[in-house]
Amino acid sequence: MSVPFQRAADAVRGAGAEAAAIAGHLVRYPTGVGDEPRPAPGRPCPPEHDEPGPGAGPGAGRPHAGPVLFLHGFADNRAVFHPLLRALRRDGWTHLHALNHSPLTSDVRTAAVLLGRHVEWARRAHRGAPVALVGHSLGGLIARYYVQRLGGDEHVPTVITLAAPHEGTLAAHLPNPFPITRQMRPGSDLLAELRRPAAHCRTRFTAFWGELDEVVLPARNGRLRHPDLAAENIMVPGAGHAALPVDRRVVDGVRRILAATETVGAHGSPAAAAAGGGTDGHRPGRPDGRAEPPPTEPPADRLSA
Repeated sequence: MSVPFQRAADAVRGAGAEAAAIAGHLVRYPTGVGDEPRPAPGRPCPPEHDEPGPGAGPGAGRPHAGPVLFLHGFADNRAVFHPLLRALRRDGWTHLHALNHSPLTSDVRTAAVLLGRHVEWARRAHRGAPVALVGHSLGGLIARYYVQRLGGDEHVPTVITLAAPHEGTLAAHLPNPFPITRQMRPGSDLLAELRRPAAHCRTRFTAFWGELDEVVLPARNGRLRHPDLAAENIMVPGAGHAALPVDRRVVDGVRRILAATETVGAHGSPAAAAAGGGTDGHRPGRPDGRAEPPPTEPPADRLSA
């Protein structure tokens, strides 16, 4: 089979996978319109999880410490993560929280501030454990801004981005009424700010980007390249923008990265120490020496400007 023919065949398969992913997401979309159900008082994160299913990883059946917060992309909602969440729960992750932000969000910086409140809640709710962030598209930019520019690396040792426009997207130049799209244009003031020195940032990044991404243009702009950031860029052949969060290779990669982060943190790594990870089971204290009571609800604010 010739190389051009192979590439054409891969493109056709990728287009089919993207169409299937979009159709599946449209079916799931109504289930993610509302915010995630809030935990009952006294049970900030229920321990139940699905039974391990076929193809579950080696850690299936045992609870993982977590917590992990998920942020969706522009004009989307938390339903985009349902297949990924289902796969992680089958492998034992129980502390997974998918956040919604308003389609009227007008500023990445404001959304990042509100994300910080959710991260602080998650740390307190889980006895000081460090928090991992997974962001799709715009959600990846919000997560990156929080850890890189707002000191979130103190709490977040790991950020995983899926099809995030780290270097902008030409699609943001298309006419639309949403101010936030201007921040996703190549050369925007926001992206210029993210190119500033960040030697203080201790968070490790993994950026998955799809070879056939039709939203992040060119697709290679989904890579995170910054001299001060520890970042691994993973190209997913034949994958488009909507298909990336449900692609089996990405799901397996996210599982591997989260498990590795948890294992390293359990052994008291510098990243875990920097994040203040409490692995001794004690809650963070208050200035008067008494233990901080566990919060029963996350912040009321959505990630909206």
